[in-house]
Amino acid sequence: MEHALTWFPLLGTFIWLAWAGWNEYQKVQTYEAWATGAERSKYDIRAVLAQRGTTLTWGKPTRQGPIDLTSVALENIDTITLHINGAPAPANTFVKRGQRIELALIDRQGTTHRVPFIEFPMAQQWKKALQESLQALKSASS
Repeated sequence: MEHALTWFPLLGTFIWLAWAGWNEYQKVQTYEAWATGAERSKYDIRAVLAQRGTTLTWGKPTRQGPIDLTSVALENIDTITLHINGAPAPANTFVKRGQRIELALIDRQGTTHRVPFIEFPMAQQWKKALQESLQALKSASS
């Protein structure tokens, strides 16, 4: 009887892990359907992000699909910066685990839109790609 009672927490842990894996799998499946047709997209546990033409859309991933979606037109963006824990990230920054990484998009009205990231290298890649898209838009309109 004692041995059975010691195994119950382990059984509960395995059941919880199975549920968590299934839950995350469902989120990824709905993200893939949502991101179809996007030129560039990303998924992590904090946010989904997709670029379709000159429109960026991001939100929070759920099993039913992304929620709290926000969109912004790239032509309305003035500045793109990376922030760590709310402060601009200096060049050659080393990011420790657990720090809050955000891509800050500042539009012409001065509003800052923040897109959360888990991985700093991915945030850097997005910043570079968006700056190139923004530069191409500016040179095309000139």
